[in-house]
This record gives sequence, C-alpha cells and structure tokens, in this order.
Amino acid sequence: MERLLGAARVAAHPKQGVYEENGAVPAIRYRSRLPLDLRRTLAPLRRSGGDPTHMTVNGAIWRTVPCWSPDGPGPATLRLEQAADGAVVVFAWGPGAEEALRGVPDLLGARDPSTALEVEHPLLHDLARRFVGVRLLRTGRVFEALVPAVLEQKVTGIEAFRAWRWLVRRYGTPAPGPAPAGLLVMPGPEVWRRIPSWDWHRAGVDAKRSRTILAACAVASALERTLALDSGAEVARALRTVPGIGVWTAAEVAQRAHGDPDAVSVGDFHLPNLIGYALAGRTRSDDAVMLELLEPYRPYRQRVVRLLELGGPRPPAFGPKRAIRSYASF
Repeated sequence: MERLLGAARVAAHPKQGVYEENGAVPAIRYRSRLPLDLRRTLAPLRRSGGDPTHMTVNGAIWRTVPCWSPDGPGPATLRLEQAADGAVVVFAWGPGAEEALRGVPDLLGARDPSTALEVEHPLLHDLARRFVGVRLLRTGRVFEALVPAVLEQKVTGIEAFRAWRWLVRRYGTPAPGPAPAGLLVMPGPEVWRRIPSWDWHRAGVDAKRSRTILAACAVASALERTLALDSGAEVARALRTVPGIGVWTAAEVAQRAHGDPDAVSVGDFHLPNLIGYALAGRTRSDDAVMLELLEPYRPYRQRVVRLLELGGPRPPAFGPKRAIRSYASF
C-alpha cells in the first residue's frame, strides 16, 4: 500500500503485496503482487444486496469495520475502489480508520497461501485461470463473522438475510464519515445481549439461534483470541465450545475471520451436490462424498469450493425448494 499523500515508510508482505504508509490522511493505494479481483474477493462478506454493512455504489465498495473492545480505537468506514492499473484505492473514516487501513492487506488476501494450489482437473484448471484474481480474505474480526453465520443456520438465505437487515437497521449505528445513506456498523455484543425476545421474533429468528448469539456475546473477547491459534483444527474446536456453534458455523466463521484456506462448510444444504456434480458428475451427494472429492486438494479445499461456487456447473434441481418460514407470524 502507499499513502495517497506521500510515503514515510514501506512495509511488504513477502509474496502478496506491498504498501507504503504516511501519517497525513487515512487513505492508501494497495498494490497486490498477484492479480486481484476486488469485487469477487470481498463477495463473501456481503449478506445479500440489501446488506446495511456492505454496499457497492458506482463501482466502489463501502464496508463498515466494527470495534467494540473498550481498549480498541472504535469503528471505521472503508471505501475501496479498484483503479485501471489494478491497484485498490482505500479511504477510511472514523476513530478506527488507521487500524482498518492496516488490515487492508489481509482483507484483500495478503495471507492467502492457496495460490500454491496446483490442479489437474480440467474444470478446476479452467476456473483457476478465469478467476485468477480471487483471493481468500481475512477480516480478523470473529464476532462480526459469527453473528450472520448463526442467523443462516438451518434456514434459507432469504430468511437469514432478512433477519440480518432487520436487526442491524434497528440496532446498528450510522457509519462514520461521508458514507452512503443507510450504511451502518453492526451492533456490538452488549447491544445484542439487550435485544428483547419480541424483536428477535419480529426479525424472524427462532429461540435456538438467538440463544447461540447470546452465548457468543458472553465470550466475545475470547472468540477474538482464536485469531492467534496456529491451526484450523484448533480454531474450529475453540469456536465449537460455544453452545449452538457446530461444524458448519465454525467453518463459515473461519473462512472469513481467520482466512482459513482449508475450511469446508460441512452440513451445508447445497454444497455437497454442487461439489459432487462438478467434480464427479453426481446429481446427488452428501457430506461424505463431498469430503472425499475435496481430499486431494487439502490444505486448500476452500479455494476449490470458491472456484466451483463462482463458475462451476449447477446440479439439476429435484423437488420443491426449502420452504421459507416466517417466525414473526407464529
């Protein structure tokens, strides 16, 4: 990265990118050493087109960065836009602006080791070429990734995204800086703990998911310490000590917050069929089949999953889709 108003010192990741910093303004230009597709790299953070914490306006991506620790600097707003030369220009506002800018390399895949993956499967080889700029991100914020993941447990995406929008719009805070209308910072653990039962109900969140979020609130600081763990297995074990956090949720969190290149969302409703159809031509698969097909790509299975999600063939649909329920009407 380089500061837009000059450069005072240079810090470099040995493989992925280089950036320069200067204390003048909270704005940087990040240049990746590898191809970078900004929109697709950040896509896993966007919880539907109406996500109030993540918006795209005139080609620029706006994202709020929460910070609730008493010792932390506070929240920030990031505006990221990719220039014609491939560099990403990033502006930041708010008390946590400087910290948010320091996290930009990780956010844009500076720690992603999965580019070392070599694939011989013709489909994967083609997808790796087509989506060469997709990096696996790392936000470094566990609670931020955990809450929407819990809301997505055992429900359709429409239900989960609707609940996320409703709760953030009701309890979130306005984004710092000259942000687009409606951009919000998600609530912190203390706010989630104070949400009354009737508002969970109005948002369409059942008691099991709300209890899981409340349990995570009680150990929010400990959850952030999992960022220092050395292996994905350790991270998964630590996350699953929270009641209500299972294999699927732990993987969803590890993919986004920890940048785990090997985390696979076991228990997903659609993923086994997608993987089975793309890699083996199977119209119906389960988790065991999916894991067997992905095993040769360890420890970079998440990259294979991302490639297939982006451009792999879709299996034929059988029977009705999962019904969309409304807990608010119960």
